[in-house]
Amino acid sequence: MICDREMNTMLHEALAAAVETGVGIKNLAMPLIAGNGDRYLVHVLPLSSGARREARVAHPTAAAVFVRKAVLGGLVPEVMAKAFDLTPAELRVLLAVVEVGGIPQAASVLGVADSTVKTHVGRLFEKTGTSRQADLVKLAAGYSTPLLN
Repeated sequence: MICDREMNTMLHEALAAAVETGVGIKNLAMPLIAGNGDRYLVHVLPLSSGARREARVAHPTAAAVFVRKAVLGGLVPEVMAKAFDLTPAELRVLLAVVEVGGIPQAASVLGVADSTVKTHVGRLFEKTGTSRQADLVKLAAGYSTPLLN
């Protein structure tokens, strides 16, 4: 059971629909927050292939449910550094912004002044063609690989 009522209802409905041959849902992804604040994604994939439907035989397995911690994992920093000709310092700032948040948080983690991080972020904007920190994070997500998770 999921603590969030709305998400719990959605999951139960998705599983019920999957049990009824998967009609009515495709792939369902739901966000969840654990009691400790960690965020997760739940994916429900109905197992309703054409062969199953044509056989018209009930099968005890109606859906696959995948639960995964929501993290920006599999980031390949070397590839980003090469793609945008980033210096080691710029790459460290980019990774800090992606992993911990904005300029003050990144500066704190890196042990440098906010102004230093701002300077590097400005250079990152120029080199990557972005104009907001959120765009940097989105760009970094595109350079992650699911193969490392």
